Amino acid sequence: MASEKINMPQLGESVTEGTISSWLVQPGDKVNKYDPIAEVMTDKVNAEVPSSFTGVIKELVAQEGETISVGELMCYIDTEDSKGDSADSSTTTDKKEAAEDKQSKETDQSMKKRYSPAVLRLAQENDIDLNQVDGTGQKGRIKRKDIEKYLANGKPQTKSSDETVSSKPSEPEQEAVVEKTSAPTKAAEVQQGDIEIPVTGVRKAIAHNMVKSKQEIPHAWMTVEVDVTDLVTYRNQIKDDFKRKEGFSLTFFSFFVKAVSQALKEYPQLNSMWAGDKIIQKKAINLSIAVAKDEELFVPVIKNADEKSIKGIAKEISELAGKARNGKLTANDMQGGTFTVNNTGSFGSIHSMGVINHPQAAILQVESIVKRPVIVNNMFAARDMVNLSLSLDHRVLDGLVCGNFLSYMKKTLENMNENTLSIY
Repeated sequence: MASEKINMPQLGESVTEGTISSWLVQPGDKVNKYDPIAEVMTDKVNAEVPSSFTGVIKELVAQEGETISVGELMCYIDTEDSKGDSADSSTTTDKKEAAEDKQSKETDQSMKKRYSPAVLRLAQENDIDLNQVDGTGQKGRIKRKDIEKYLANGKPQTKSSDETVSSKPSEPEQEAVVEKTSAPTKAAEVQQGDIEIPVTGVRKAIAHNMVKSKQEIPHAWMTVEVDVTDLVTYRNQIKDDFKRKEGFSLTFFSFFVKAVSQALKEYPQLNSMWAGDKIIQKKAINLSIAVAKDEELFVPVIKNADEKSIKGIAKEISELAGKARNGKLTANDMQGGTFTVNNTGSFGSIHSMGVINHPQAAILQVESIVKRPVIVNNMFAARDMVNLSLSLDHRVLDGLVCGNFLSYMKKTLENMNENTLSIY
């Protein structure tokens, strides 16, 4: 038998770490190559990690709930050795690998000074010298949990903290000291009857991504009101026949997604991403859509939406929603989004301000269609109205181009009817 390592795989573009949601195997279990051994959550997808070998699980190194970097060790597995090595040689190999691991951790610290935004923020908030923190990530990289552990163990006193003891600080300094020393404690006092819910899995990934988005992206917002009476009439006339023929629903949302793809062709600036010293304007129009499952939220992607008919978009929305409900979304389903369209109207919302899906430059909230009185030709008429609310990255986009984008959306949607529109 030979001992092999199974490391955290790359589960999506730009994914650097994953959280072990649950182990599907235990030490001593026999597995075949490609059998799922663990469920892993990233900020993009919840996926099963397959075994890279056929053999017997020897040791689970990463714990459930632990976040580890791509390429970092998850577990050991004993595999069949074609050369027929004895148990003694296997033990020797294990010891050698353990020694090599230890030596690697001690000597290879090339990633130690490459910090994520979350690590830098925690360090700055708590006045931590990162040179004093031991990194447990790949090649010595410091991870968020290393900072949290450092704080929980009580960081060594710095020169400034010694001075605070020896001399009475001014009032602002006292407040700063209180804030720093209280950082590791719970944010709220727990009363009898309160329920504490651990932040794990999808909720943890969402929280991390949303904080990153709000910290890095200067948000601005715009809203337009659209009269979609003709669109509503047309869709309601054909929806039952469509469902009978095609086997899936023709939702209002598919019309809005089609209109967004057309508007992005006219105003490609919104199909961009901020990249530090440059802006990357994406060629492909890949629309991320928010899909909910119980208390979990996923953002799968409709690839090349501008090349699809309304029927094709409706079919893909139906398929992605079904995969989300059944836990079948893959990493590929979640990759490559360039702009997000959020169907907040499904909850009855009439106005909201979305948080941009980092690193994209904008997100559009499609609100609820509401029938209300509107003045038409100097007379009141009952019309179907909807708000479109755009959140934009003000580093990439300005009011002029976004206003033009929304105006184009408004004109396109208000002219969708049985005479101008084909769903095929």
